[in-house]
Amino acid sequence: MPVRQVLRFPHPALKLTAQSVSDRAGARRVGADLLDTMRSFPGCVGLAATQLDEMLRMVVVDVSGHPKAETSNGLLVLANPRLVDREGGEVAREGCLSIPHLTANVRRSTRIAVEALTVELEPIEIASEGFEARCLQHEMDHLDGLLFLDRVDSLARDVFRRKRYR
Repeated sequence: MPVRQVLRFPHPALKLTAQSVSDRAGARRVGADLLDTMRSFPGCVGLAATQLDEMLRMVVVDVSGHPKAETSNGLLVLANPRLVDREGGEVAREGCLSIPHLTANVRRSTRIAVEALTVELEPIEIASEGFEARCLQHEMDHLDGLLFLDRVDSLARDVFRRKRYR
């Protein structure tokens, strides 16, 4: 599958709400494109279909091997992910391929539970915490047209120019 171009803010598709996935072939195709595109960016741990201009509710997350990840569910390719439980809260720095020159302090839940479908449209339940939970919430926000900048308390105090971009 091809590596796809990642949309950059202010592309209007980044502010749209994605549609539910119901087609197995489409889920496989978009899932493969998400995975190939994510892996083409060293250090990237997640990507949402809307960032590829695919208005489908699909995300890919893989924090295994990342220094900030204390726990990991391995490679997750999820269709129609839905947050069903959340606990705790923590502010930490986030970045995004769609806004490559900025990072920001964002408050996220520290433990979450997600219900989703695999690319084969089989149900799956995931419990996640820490860095992986943050990444899942970040990518799931994309599916509702939300960017990490929409979640900062203060644009003046909590947004920073990225010092380097991998």
